[in-house]
Amino acid sequence: MPEISFNEALAMTVGSIVPLPAEDVPIGKLTGRVAASPVASLIDTPSVDISLKDGYAVISSDIAGASPVCPVQLRLTGSRMAGSSEIIRVVPGTTVRIMSGAAIPDGADAVVAEEFTACDNGTVSVSAPSARGRNILKKGTDAAIGDLLVEKGSRLSPSQIGLLAAAGHEKIPVYRSPRVGIVATGDEVVAVGRKIRDGMVFASNLVTIASWCSIYGMSSKQRVVNDSATAIRRAISDVLRTADCLITSGGAWKGERDRVVQILDDMGWKKTFHRVRMGPGKAIGFGHLASKPVFCLPGGPPSNQMAFLQLALPGLLKLGGHTICGLPVAHAIITEAVQGQKDWTQFIHGSLRRTRDGLEFRPLKLSSRLQFMARADAIVMIAEGCEKLEKGSRVPVQLVSRC
Repeated sequence: MPEISFNEALAMTVGSIVPLPAEDVPIGKLTGRVAASPVASLIDTPSVDISLKDGYAVISSDIAGASPVCPVQLRLTGSRMAGSSEIIRVVPGTTVRIMSGAAIPDGADAVVAEEFTACDNGTVSVSAPSARGRNILKKGTDAAIGDLLVEKGSRLSPSQIGLLAAAGHEKIPVYRSPRVGIVATGDEVVAVGRKIRDGMVFASNLVTIASWCSIYGMSSKQRVVNDSATAIRRAISDVLRTADCLITSGGAWKGERDRVVQILDDMGWKKTFHRVRMGPGKAIGFGHLASKPVFCLPGGPPSNQMAFLQLALPGLLKLGGHTICGLPVAHAIITEAVQGQKDWTQFIHGSLRRTRDGLEFRPLKLSSRLQFMARADAIVMIAEGCEKLEKGSRVPVQLVSRC
């Protein structure tokens, strides 16, 4: 199978994955979930006209000429608190004390804020006018019955969820969050928490991938197995029984022990691609086994994470119903020129600094692989066919530390 371009690989990945089925989720557990259908308001909110201020409900024409030197005197006939349902009415020459959130009394068409009033022995002196509708929130202003509140594919924020609650929803349908199976392979790889010997490494790739999944509300099940074909095959089968997708780490290239893709071939997976013209992360493979997406990532940490972020993560987001399938993007000015390669897509890690002119992107020099990755705030993509981004260029950057 020939190498393909990064853009082809991304299009194939996202295009071949279908979102998981919807499930009804209670309002208190919707943060970060993706709406599986449009959602409209079930009620008017507020359900009646209400006051936006503590003050006095008035007839606006009564106080049209009020001023500090010539206050208008009104007779106080009652009060209304938020939630009160007692019948009360404002007639010319009178006023009703009202609290923020309380229903506007019949007859009143404005609220004068408390700071422009003084009350003494049942007489209220008003020292400023209040135009018709002033300090009143009309019925259905926040949401009217039938108003579209959330579009299909929206990732739900706390503010949106609060609006849904105010609009009468106890639960709504959202796409099920993917359960991700992660299998790290290698005789030298040890699960975190186990004893380690010289020449062995902890499964940091596995932990990194699982941590990225958790940011997007995806659960994960993790396994570490040796380079035995039998062990790898068994782990793949076991994980896919309960997972919605599989990510393997290591064994994706051409070495003697890099046998994961071959094992998947033997298991009958439907391979979409293996090896992409991108760096780091070239050795990534993608396909479906038992109708579930499978991503084979290389074992080197920079290649592993970049392949995950650029191709596996968009696939997982599509599986979870997201319409924007990728890292958040900002724009920044590059502080020094960066080289690409004409025949592939290059990804560059960098740090961000905010200046008066906006964000600056400073490319990082590769030294220690893991510390280098941990210091990165963002990634710049140099597209295939572009050999250089000049110093001072303003370019899109993918945010990796502010997701």
